Amino acid sequence: MTSDDGRVPQGLRTTAAWSWRILVIVGVAAVVVWLVIQFKLVVIPFFISILLAALLIPFSSFLQRHRWPKWLAITASMLGALALVGGLVTLVVFQVRGGWNALVAATLRAIDDVSGWLAGAPFNLELDDVRRTVLDWWTEFSHDTGSIWAGALSVGTTTGHVLTGLLLTLFATLFLLIDGPRIWQWFLKLFPRRARERTDVAARTGWTTLTTFARVQIFVAAVDAVGIGLGAWILGLFTGGFPLVIPIAVVVFLASFIPIVGALFSGALAVFVALVYLGPIPAVIMLAIVLLVQQIEGHVLQPLVMGTAVKVHPLAVVFAVAAGTIVAGIPGALFAVPLVAVVNSMGRSLAGRAQEAPIAQEEDGRGEHAEGGAP
Repeated sequence: MTSDDGRVPQGLRTTAAWSWRILVIVGVAAVVVWLVIQFKLVVIPFFISILLAALLIPFSSFLQRHRWPKWLAITASMLGALALVGGLVTLVVFQVRGGWNALVAATLRAIDDVSGWLAGAPFNLELDDVRRTVLDWWTEFSHDTGSIWAGALSVGTTTGHVLTGLLLTLFATLFLLIDGPRIWQWFLKLFPRRARERTDVAARTGWTTLTTFARVQIFVAAVDAVGIGLGAWILGLFTGGFPLVIPIAVVVFLASFIPIVGALFSGALAVFVALVYLGPIPAVIMLAIVLLVQQIEGHVLQPLVMGTAVKVHPLAVVFAVAAGTIVAGIPGALFAVPLVAVVNSMGRSLAGRAQEAPIAQEEDGRGEHAEGGAP
């Protein structure tokens, strides 16, 4: 009997060999994604703690290099981060509470203006129903806030889950700051001995990419927040007042951590507030300010600053954010870019060392042959 291997084209055999390997990789990736979704209440806090540790470990190390005790450096890092986040949230809450009624009233006035404009020729439309709907919604919101919050929590997540995730994030971040190297060494022992060195080098490369990304992302977010917030403040000086400048700047800062989606949301919010408070012309000016800041970010900061940290093509960023949003919503969009950046840098490191290994073996072989042939 003769084998049929000779009748199968070499290209088809190579394609088949690659196909089943790709299917195995896709299957493993699908199982990993499924496990992440099932244990999202644990995975999301862990990922957030890694991002926080990437931000705080350099600061803690800086304090320790300046002769701060380790416990004091870690405590200062944690308390500083909590004070910063808590201060921003508190500031936004008080500012929004103080200007919420005025924002609703301005929105209703804007609807009246639009209604009067659309009621004339050539539209001849009536928007009284829209105004009545907004009034009814605001009345219900004002008198039944508790039930609304209860419904929102039942649809999304529960207060217990939020508190549990917060505690997990704090504890994980604290232990990563205290004992990060030993945790990594324990995890590294799970790999085969021959793969530990390459895995360690690749992981350290990925960690360097992550810390650089986190610091650069904070810088980019701060530039966006200062630019749009300063533009809103200057616009208010010339038009008689622009409320909610600080909350808008904080929202821009936080939303900048979610690529593309965050910029669209925060920019639309700034333009909307300008529209309802100041009118169409200031809203157009606000839109121009937002576009200018985002263009500076996209064409100056991203290529010059973020490009050195991420080294991922913008098209890959777009698809990564889209895939992360589909899989895990807002957390997926938040973690998509740093995850892609880390995987990219680790893959480059592993590929580079894999190419160096055959060269080193070949050189060792030539050396042994030369020594064996010497008299």
